[in-house]
Amino acid sequence: MSGHSKWATTKHKKAALDAKRGKLFAKLIKNIEVAARTGGGDPDGNPTLFDAIQKAKKNSVPQDNIERARKRGGGEEAGGADWQTIMYEGYGPNGVAVLIECLTDNRNRAASEVRTAMTRNGGSMADPGSVAYLFNRKGVVLLPKNGLSEDDVLMAVLEAGAEEVNDLGESFEVVSEATDLVAVRSALQEAGYDYESAEASFLPSVSVPLDAEGARKVFRLIDALEDSDDVQNVFANFDVSDDIMAEVDA
Repeated sequence: MSGHSKWATTKHKKAALDAKRGKLFAKLIKNIEVAARTGGGDPDGNPTLFDAIQKAKKNSVPQDNIERARKRGGGEEAGGADWQTIMYEGYGPNGVAVLIECLTDNRNRAASEVRTAMTRNGGSMADPGSVAYLFNRKGVVLLPKNGLSEDDVLMAVLEAGAEEVNDLGESFEVVSEATDLVAVRSALQEAGYDYESAEASFLPSVSVPLDAEGARKVFRLIDALEDSDDVQNVFANFDVSDDIMAEVDA
């Protein structure tokens, strides 16, 4: 699992720097709008909105864009689309299970784009439920090390319901039940620790180890899926060792 998390964190750092920045901004703004519509436009009373705003700020989304999205979602300003969440399931190269979370205002377009990306990159769609059981809904908080040790983090979050703390190189990943996410994030804040993101995620219960060739194919598929404006998140159950990751990066 750690290979997957490490890959995801590195990739998102790169995504914030490259040409996909505009796409990343659009997805983060969509998250804010949906969170405000679902739980109200006040971040103090809506933890999901609070975390969506925090993540957008960490990725340098301009404050006025954040504020407009919050107001649209909360109904203080007109506009905003009727976003629907749809989950698609499938298999990628090497039998890797893939969960694709879409946030779209057009179901047909989303389905068509997901199917095209899968088919062109060695993947295949699967029936609802046939892949989802391989994943668990978890709360995931990422925080930069900033001189902290694993024990420092563990001490801060243990009583809040954290299940494990993983070392991802430059950052720590704190995993909990999705229902304990807010408590864990709050515990870190109370301890004075800065965090990068806190969100509910799908983590695999079993993972498929990949060699460099398999990793390249799976990364290509995920990139193609994430290139769609309708795709919000892609979760996959692969594991890539540090050595193979270095080989792929080279």
